[in-house]
Amino acid sequence: MSRHTQPCCKIGPSILCADLSCLAEECRKMIHSGADYLHLDVMDGHFVPNLTFGHPIVKCLRPKMPDVYFDMHMMVQNPEKWVESMADAGANQYTFHVEACEDIPALCRKIQESGMRVGVGLKPGTPVETILPYSDLFDVVLIMTVEPGFGGQSFMEDMMSKVQYLRTNFPHLDIEVDGGIGPNTIDIVAEAGANMIVSGTAITGASDPSQVIALLRNSVENAIQKSQLER
Repeated sequence: MSRHTQPCCKIGPSILCADLSCLAEECRKMIHSGADYLHLDVMDGHFVPNLTFGHPIVKCLRPKMPDVYFDMHMMVQNPEKWVESMADAGANQYTFHVEACEDIPALCRKIQESGMRVGVGLKPGTPVETILPYSDLFDVVLIMTVEPGFGGQSFMEDMMSKVQYLRTNFPHLDIEVDGGIGPNTIDIVAEAGANMIVSGTAITGASDPSQVIALLRNSVENAIQKSQLER
């Protein structure tokens, strides 16, 4: 995880929580409300029990928002199968789950060669030590703070120990968190050291999404500033 710049705050609404009947409009609304990127959950009904959308949807979205960063959260078996398709569709980041991958170095190289940033996701039960032998291959580590693929779960505060470990040992790494994050949990997440914040209904279901995004950003930026002063 060789990084050279201080991670900055990035807020990415989870589009799966938006009104999918008018997806492009919802995406534009999130960006106009101050989002830095869009988090798109791809579920295959195998790695997780739910089924969502794939690269054809991404390919349709890309011309409507050519400059928006698409973060693909690939909750799928055989994640190597969809790398070329997602790259062709216009994805910017390809985050696979370590639990679904047999050859991590090969998959990371494939993603890099496709022109996308490499993300690796960890389910709550997966120790952070699992990915350490491959630490130079990732751009982003995604710590799940709920079990992926299941709705209505509570934020798992004990996952913050993984975030803290990564921030301490890899100070320049982009650390993403996903699951149950909103105004009531953001301070815990920010203080642990996460800088990429995925938030679903807390943003998409708000009467004023821009206000929620600003609140999340303020918490993370304050935590980053505090950590820099303490060094």
